[in-house]
Amino acid sequence: MADAGGMGARRAQRQQLLVAYRSVPARRIIEAPPAATWPFRYPLCPELPAGPVEIRAFDVDEAYVNAQTGGTQLVTTQKKYLDAEWKAALSKHGDAVLVQRARDTQDPRPRTQDPLPRAFREPDSAARLAICVEVLKEGRTAAALVATASACMEVNDLAAARRDLDEAIAQAPEWAAAHYERGKLWLRQDDMAGASESFRRAADLLPTFAPAWANLGGTLGELDRPAEALAAFERALALEPDNPQALNNIGVVRRELGRLAESEAAFRQVIQRTPGMAFGHYNLGHTLFLQGRFQAALSAYTEGQARDPEKNPVQASRLALCRVATGDSAGALRELQRVTTGLPREYRQQLLGDTSAILWALVTQHPELEGWQAVHAWLSAETSK
Repeated sequence: MADAGGMGARRAQRQQLLVAYRSVPARRIIEAPPAATWPFRYPLCPELPAGPVEIRAFDVDEAYVNAQTGGTQLVTTQKKYLDAEWKAALSKHGDAVLVQRARDTQDPRPRTQDPLPRAFREPDSAARLAICVEVLKEGRTAAALVATASACMEVNDLAAARRDLDEAIAQAPEWAAAHYERGKLWLRQDDMAGASESFRRAADLLPTFAPAWANLGGTLGELDRPAEALAAFERALALEPDNPQALNNIGVVRRELGRLAESEAAFRQVIQRTPGMAFGHYNLGHTLFLQGRFQAALSAYTEGQARDPEKNPVQASRLALCRVATGDSAGALRELQRVTTGLPREYRQQLLGDTSAILWALVTQHPELEGWQAVHAWLSAETSK
């Protein structure tokens, strides 16, 4: 026999769910601007009505198309940046969601023909800049100015880039992208203080954008402010826990602060996550060397050289010093002779001078080492040429 009391309870629960469902207001559907235009919009998110909103976006991959070369990449074309901007806008609204949908192949709507997306699909940097300049003639908006500044940096016209970024920031002082691009320009001009200020402003305005924190940490490190640099790198890692470069940066700064055990732990995590990252092995080797664990350091440096397609000469010289520390002075001498052959004279002399200074410090701390004299004599002879 059926449990009448149980059936009644279930009917009551279903009725409550039905009432609750009907009481939830339907989300208003809004179509997002064409994804190809996202990098060139400020603000990115259109003004949203109050209440529940669903923003539908099509062809999102078109937002990340960028043909720039020479290490220049407009930040607003990067997925991490656009994701952070959308997240900030949705959070501010409080009841909006972004739904990414594949475009129906039968959809007759044309894709955007806006000139700025077309400019950043151009393979030629001069053609890209020319389109941006034409866009500015129609209106010097903050978005157009930032895009043009990036195109100017690509062709190394830093004065024009600075002018355009100053104007963009004056128009949109709360736009993280403008400050971030300004930080990149300061880096090109070797102004670490200016770059640090710009990246800090970008990080403050868009705190979920990890690269702003990472670049802030890098500039603070260059300014010899390691404690502040470490805090910035830790913010970047908190946002991207699986990013080996962020963890590598933390290891470097911990080492500079003398926190060698913590530095070692960070580099071992880097190697575990990304075994092929040569500088993870090199950095571990350096940390072990500073701890006096020379055999372990030798293994780490050797592994780094094996995984380094460029066989970095500085790291090879550190490998040679590890050989001295482990009693293989003959091997160290062969390593130094190999790595310094064919280097430009000025670079070679600097490398040999640095190696000689580290060798002398090593022997001072470990006077019991044997066989180092032959390496010292060769370095002295070569640096005096």
